[in-house]
Amino acid sequence: MAAQTDHLIGLLLGAEDDWPTAFEAMARRLGVIRTADGSDHRISTERMSIEPFNLRDRPRQDLVIDRLAHWYYHPREWLKKASLMDDVYLLNSPFTFQSMEKHSAYCALMRLGMHVPDTVLVPYKNPVDNARWAYTSSRYNRGFDLDAIADQVGYPMFMKPFDGGAWRGVSMIKDREALHRAYDESGEMLMHLQKAVDGFEVFARALTIGPETMVMKFQPDEPMHNRYAVDHGFLAEETGREAVTIAQTVNAFFRWEFNSCEMLVKDGVVYPIDYANACPDVAVTSLHYYFPFAMKALLRWSVYCAVTGRRARTQVDTGPWFDVADDGKLDYQGKLAAYQGLSDDYFETERYAEFCATSLPHVDEMVHEWIGSDEFRTMLQTTIHQTYPPHEWEKFEGHFGGLLGLWLSDEQHRLTSTS
Repeated sequence: MAAQTDHLIGLLLGAEDDWPTAFEAMARRLGVIRTADGSDHRISTERMSIEPFNLRDRPRQDLVIDRLAHWYYHPREWLKKASLMDDVYLLNSPFTFQSMEKHSAYCALMRLGMHVPDTVLVPYKNPVDNARWAYTSSRYNRGFDLDAIADQVGYPMFMKPFDGGAWRGVSMIKDREALHRAYDESGEMLMHLQKAVDGFEVFARALTIGPETMVMKFQPDEPMHNRYAVDHGFLAEETGREAVTIAQTVNAFFRWEFNSCEMLVKDGVVYPIDYANACPDVAVTSLHYYFPFAMKALLRWSVYCAVTGRRARTQVDTGPWFDVADDGKLDYQGKLAAYQGLSDDYFETERYAEFCATSLPHVDEMVHEWIGSDEFRTMLQTTIHQTYPPHEWEKFEGHFGGLLGLWLSDEQHRLTSTS
């Protein structure tokens, strides 16, 4: 009888409860995982607490899904310690958190030749709260003409914080009056001015977990429960592949493994506009129809990393990527193909697919069964009651229940046709 290895996945959480409940339920249903070499593995989960820790403490977890440390120092420092000293695998690495803001990602994708709209970083409107800054600012800050910069970028444009964060501080700028109003209100936030892709046809949002990507039609002006439209053919096939490659490229470049990327499409050109989300939206009341994809991908990638002992690469290695970017013999499509190859190498895409086929072949059926269960309906109802006022409960139970019922029907058809 083969020896069994137990693996603990830690969940470092903020206010969310829906997807962790779903993830825990599906992890419990995995049973024994047998790998190609005949060894057996079992997965368990725990929600992690924040408490004092000795730097020589040995953590119990093999892998941690982090949804908190981007904003809080204490859990971030625990993650750094666990990675450096104990080889705990992290989704995502805290060592590239500084890049998990718009600015670094813009710079990287511009260097890689992506169609990032023209972007300018402007100084703070108000001095930061630091006694030394006033002196430094008075001595070294150079005056600038905000209107002239805006004219160079061109209207319409967006003003948005360089570090992003849940659409905080984002303003659509159509004229000089709006420009100055938004800049005055920015306070101590450091802001970009970015040329709008005026008249874009499609707003796409790609959720990528490990080597799996789902590109979804996004409707930013709709309320959250309607932002992700269920539309399977909204992008041309080639454009869809490009969207996947862009999303996987930025993740593999920065060593992010759980992230979403926003892109605009106009006249067949894909414009990446935001692709650094430390806590990408995976709420059931946002993703609805696409929620099972997110849970399956997160489960499979976490299990793969834990069971195979995948070694984390915490530092960015720009060399291979910039070699492609600087290769004058490659056109844009050639570079995309090379970037996809580098992404596949980083995410071990072929090995991952084989692992899922041999060790996790039951996950699709298992998730389909759970989404159709009373346990899932209870979780969904609880989430709705926690999210919306009582007079809207019935409406949203019907809304989300219908969308997930559609997924159940579509998934059943897919499973039947592929069996």
